[in-house]
Amino acid sequence: MKVRFWGTRGSIPISLTAEQTRAKVVAALNAAIDQGLNRRQDVEAFVDSQLPFEIRGTYGGHSSCVQLESEGAGHVFLDFGSGARPLGVDYLRQFPPGSPQTYHVFMSHLHWDHIMGFPFFTPVYIPGNRIVIHTCHAQAELAFRRQQSPPCFPVEFDALSAQIEFDLLRPGQHYEIAGYSVAALLQLHSGDSFGWRFERHGKAMVYSTDSEHKLDNQMALDPYIDFFRDADLVVFDAMYSLADAVSVRADWGHSSNMVGIELCQAAKARRLCMFHHEPAYDDAKIAGVLDQSRRLEALTRSDAELAVVTAYDGLEIDL
Repeated sequence: MKVRFWGTRGSIPISLTAEQTRAKVVAALNAAIDQGLNRRQDVEAFVDSQLPFEIRGTYGGHSSCVQLESEGAGHVFLDFGSGARPLGVDYLRQFPPGSPQTYHVFMSHLHWDHIMGFPFFTPVYIPGNRIVIHTCHAQAELAFRRQQSPPCFPVEFDALSAQIEFDLLRPGQHYEIAGYSVAALLQLHSGDSFGWRFERHGKAMVYSTDSEHKLDNQMALDPYIDFFRDADLVVFDAMYSLADAVSVRADWGHSSNMVGIELCQAAKARRLCMFHHEPAYDDAKIAGVLDQSRRLEALTRSDAELAVVTAYDGLEIDL
């Protein structure tokens, strides 16, 4: 299986400001001066091997959208955040009009940052395509229709050319969909959210975003540990620091890097990918959280290492 990230921010899409871009350019040029770089042919190697990611790149600005790929399986992705727009462009490049496809979309929940990309997902405008929206929310179709109703959007839902279907699933049951064994878990979040677990050919991937965890209630944590059990990858809502998650932002429906590490270690998961980044965090802040998380994982490790990474728009992870 391969996981591709098209949108990794939480709550609202963001972009780099002119000031932030300038700061990256200045930092990169100063680093090049320090290395005595003066030949054009050395530039790419210097950028790729010596500049830290938070200077040479960005963790991105699109809201939640993750693609799951496996040879012989169907087209699967998770959530219709604004990252669905570039994902749709990529699909159109691979499958232009005249080669209809079926796309399976698994929704965590219906808040706007997770559905706002749907009207910009190009395949919905192409006749012959089939979009199956798998959800545990009975009101999913209402939410999708409402955001395209006047005066909110110029193209109404019924004007879409693709065949749009809503497939209502139940948490706690197992389904065979698009070549994957799929299960959902109810999570603590306003309006409810659902985590998803996908298994295929002995590999397991868990997508668990927009979920809050109460550390003083072990019984509430146990279902997550079971859901994450032996996963090769857990994509986890690590929006806040632990201090924020249990104090000023308690009951906001999100979690922290430290809770993700604790749950994944208890579940013996192999890799944690922190996701749904706080929109107020710049790249340096997110890089700092990643460094802190890796040090915490090493300090609390009692068994095999849990690899810890941070999602960014464009990241690919092979399982």
